[in-house]
Amino acid sequence: MAVCYGVVIANALLGGQCLKAMYLVMQPNGEMKLFEFVIIFGCLLLVLAQFPSFHSLRYINSFSLLLCLLYSASAAAASIYIGKGSNAPKKDYTIVGDQETRVFGIFNAMAIIATTYGNGIIPEIQATISAPVKGKMMKGLCMCYLVVIVTYFTVAITGYWAFGNKANGFIFTNFLNAETGHYLVPTWFIFLVNLFTVLQLSAVAVVYLQPINDILESVISDPTKKEFSIRNAIPRLVVRSLFVVAATIVAAMLPFFGDVNSLLGAFGFIPLDFVLPVVFFNFTFKPSKKSFIFWINTVIAVVFSCLGVSAMVAAVRQIIIDANTYKLFADV
Repeated sequence: MAVCYGVVIANALLGGQCLKAMYLVMQPNGEMKLFEFVIIFGCLLLVLAQFPSFHSLRYINSFSLLLCLLYSASAAAASIYIGKGSNAPKKDYTIVGDQETRVFGIFNAMAIIATTYGNGIIPEIQATISAPVKGKMMKGLCMCYLVVIVTYFTVAITGYWAFGNKANGFIFTNFLNAETGHYLVPTWFIFLVNLFTVLQLSAVAVVYLQPINDILESVISDPTKKEFSIRNAIPRLVVRSLFVVAATIVAAMLPFFGDVNSLLGAFGFIPLDFVLPVVFFNFTFKPSKKSFIFWINTVIAVVFSCLGVSAMVAAVRQIIIDANTYKLFADV
């Protein structure tokens, strides 16, 4: 549940950044701050969060996949265009920072990678709801990792090639030359690709919010009443709205997207993906303590537990550093 809610917070922040980028295309000297755009994105989520069930989100989810492919392809194409252009930024691939910063950066990166690729746990959990588990799980995981590899690898490789160690966690910000204030790609392209991203993020946030809604509504709803009766509709509206408002406030207060991703991976995805499954396997199937499978599972659980703790320390450290650099509701 914490992982799902963390994704909603991260999406609210990234959605606000995209809206701000669209605004600056239209109003280069505009004075609106990042937190205002996060609030606007939160208002969009407030409406979409009222979809009653996973089933009602099926078309939004399909549209989200298409948008994901579109903006990932656009980001990769733009990076190649900029990297090959006459105004290409100077490329520096050296690792910056002192020894301490580099070490903590490694753990930070591992946590972000866990967040990125840990989404496979979602179809894995969903596949266990009804039989046959193994067939559906494998299909879901194959589709999930195919999309992740195609999208993330193309953007990561082209973005790092084009911008080197200046590549931002939100790569679209690199499309603006900070020194001259001019865009390195056509402004209509910036607007369009950010629009794709906003729509996709809103869909993803609503999907991740749905498990929280289902669990809470199993407590506050009356199963003897109809889904859209006053008795069930009003509590559902209030609870869902409160959760969206809280996520929006946190995103506006701490506008550090990479840091949020890192903490999310360390706290949520590393345990979910690498620790709990092997522990549950040993508890459920009880392999002999002399067997290879028992000890390899135990080693995996111990190693990734230590990695998770280290990554969490690194993530919290980075948030503290950024919080000292920027004030609450900073315009970054």
